[in-house]
Amino acid sequence: MSSFDEYAALLRHLSAQQRAGEQDTAAKTERHRHLGATVDYLHRRLLAQGQRLDHLGRTIGVDPGTAVPPPGFPPGSGPPMPPGAAPVSGVPVSGSPDSGPSGGTSGAGSVSGMPEPPAAAGHQPVSGGPSGSPGTVGIGGAAAAPGRSGVGAYPQSGQTDRALPVAVSATEAGVPAQRAGTVDPATELELARRWADEADRYAQQAEMLAQRPALLPGWSPMARAVAVYLGFSGVAVVLMLVMVLASGVGAVGFGTLIAWMCAGLPAAALIGAWLVLGKWGRPASGAATPPRYPLLGFLLCFLAVPLAYCGYLLLFRALR
Repeated sequence: MSSFDEYAALLRHLSAQQRAGEQDTAAKTERHRHLGATVDYLHRRLLAQGQRLDHLGRTIGVDPGTAVPPPGFPPGSGPPMPPGAAPVSGVPVSGSPDSGPSGGTSGAGSVSGMPEPPAAAGHQPVSGGPSGSPGTVGIGGAAAAPGRSGVGAYPQSGQTDRALPVAVSATEAGVPAQRAGTVDPATELELARRWADEADRYAQQAEMLAQRPALLPGWSPMARAVAVYLGFSGVAVVLMLVMVLASGVGAVGFGTLIAWMCAGLPAAALIGAWLVLGKWGRPASGAATPPRYPLLGFLLCFLAVPLAYCGYLLLFRALR
């Protein structure tokens, strides 16, 4: 009876473990599905942001294909090595494939500090010279150049100043150091989502700035038009006063003064203000052009100069 009870308890234990494993597998599957959906969502957001940036770049006259890369390493060079990693000897970083690294090694595929296999058959090992001579066997010496005539891969048994192989750590051999902690995909995706939100916020600010004209951006279209028309009318009034003074000394005739005062100067002011509003009163992005109020400009320009002349005459008579 005890054996049957133990068998039943073991069966229940195995059944509970199986259900726990199935639940764990289902939870992992659901988590992976959720992570995959999040990655797809972020991918679509990044594509949309790239299109918005390309549109803004074309709006301000920057070709996306000729954009300046971010500062980092110079073009043509490889990515920076991870911290704590050392380059592998014999693997050229730049230049021709036959260029070997500094340090006395010859050939590719050898790691600095690691001995090579013995020399090929037919080459007898010879005694090395004093320490530091070409015959001394050491790291980067004869062991790094097998098959060279007159140089053995290993010293003779009676040599006293031979160099022993040095143990090379994984970091010195070019293997990047292991990261301190395990990266959580959910945390990384949440950080990516926050950065995407920040990028959207800055893109909206850039679009709002691009929809504002360069001339008096904080003003309404009507106030901007009135200010521009009045400014050009003021310039026309100043020119009219100069012509009045020139007419007083006989440099300009009275008929010429009247023609410029009633038609020439107001028309020049109206055309100049119209062109300025069309050039600098238009936003950088967006096809909608703000109204330029031509009727208001006509009234301001063609009434300002004659009224200013009439005011000048009244002031001159009052002062006399």
